[in-house]
This record gives sequence, structure tokens and C-alpha cells, in this order.
Amino acid sequence: MISVGIDVSKGKSTVCILKEYGEVISEPHEINHTEADLKALVESISELNEETRVVMEATGQCRQLKKI
Repeated sequence: MISVGIDVSKGKSTVCILKEYGEVISEPHEINHTEADLKALVESISELNEETRVVMEATGQCRQLKKI
């Protein structure tokens, strides 16, 4: 299973993608909360072709990501 960790901040988020046992697929990197960046994130997650779980903190900022 693949885990996508998202640390949500105001205006941007930090994303890291890991396989089981900590194998890094994507080093932590920032994405802006723009439509283009969020769509690119969704597309890259969709291309993983494995069971994937997205993990993020429960904050009010998550409503922006829910729209995509």
C-alpha cells in the first residue's frame, strides 16, 4: 500500500509519498493551493496504480482540497 502524507498549511501543503516500510516514492515537496497544483497532485496520485491512502490533519484548510 502507498501512503500520501499531506501537511496542510495556509496557502500551501507539504506532500510526501511512501511505500510500505518507508520506501520513498516522492520526497517531501510543497504544492500551492491553486487549482493547477491540486489537479496535478490528484493526477500523480491516480497514476500510482496501487492501493493508496491519503493521510492529512483535520483542519479547516482541508475544505479547499475537498473541492478537487
